[in-house]
Amino acid sequence: MNYNSRPVRENNQMVFGIRAVIEAIRSGKEIEALYLQRGAGGGLLTELKELLHEYGITAQQVPIEKLNRLTQKNHQGAVAFISPIVYEKIENIIPQIFENGQVPLILVLDSITDVRNMGAIARTAECAGVHAIVIPSKGSAQINPDAIKTSAGALYKIPVCRHDNLLQTVKFLQESGLQLVCCTEKTKEDIYKPDYTAPTAIIMGSEEDGVRNEIIRLSDYLAKIPMYGEIESLNVSVATGVILYEAIRQRLG
Repeated sequence: MNYNSRPVRENNQMVFGIRAVIEAIRSGKEIEALYLQRGAGGGLLTELKELLHEYGITAQQVPIEKLNRLTQKNHQGAVAFISPIVYEKIENIIPQIFENGQVPLILVLDSITDVRNMGAIARTAECAGVHAIVIPSKGSAQINPDAIKTSAGALYKIPVCRHDNLLQTVKFLQESGLQLVCCTEKTKEDIYKPDYTAPTAIIMGSEEDGVRNEIIRLSDYLAKIPMYGEIESLNVSVATGVILYEAIRQRLG
């Protein structure tokens, strides 16, 4: 995988004003987050919403007070942030991995909301040779300068795939021949049981809610990290490192 050719931007650029947001989308800019004023209307806003539907971009409806906190300039009820990275599609990456004669190792992050955890996970994933990270469009931490810094630049190197329907994306991985290993406390099996030398997608959830139940039910293996102390859980970035390097240990033989 040629990561070095991927475009790099220095930071999340704010774009405000309905016409400016429309032009940013039409010019192919990657929208990291988009906030629209709740209850606002008008012909230009209708045009923007139609464009969002056409491009598959999700917007958050927020009170005007939130928009005013983001910028004191005339935002017209629309504020967007352009991503510092270019998102990719996992459907394009999986065939390429197989064509290169490699065994896929994909990391799926279900609703990791802390940007520093996101950055730390990406750093570990890149070091471990993970082929791609998959995140949901909603309920996931923004890839912003803090995440980039915490990742030590790894988010510029490892493909990040953002998809609207995480369940359907996970089903695609399974149908493509990858086993789904879900890291969850809702099992008696530990992380050392699965055979990670097979094509694998490792699924991690948020510390608050874990992996969503429908993905747990779909998974081929449920696995937990053995815990012997009084504290019941590890930070998710640490837990991700533990299971990824068990996969690497097995793959090294």
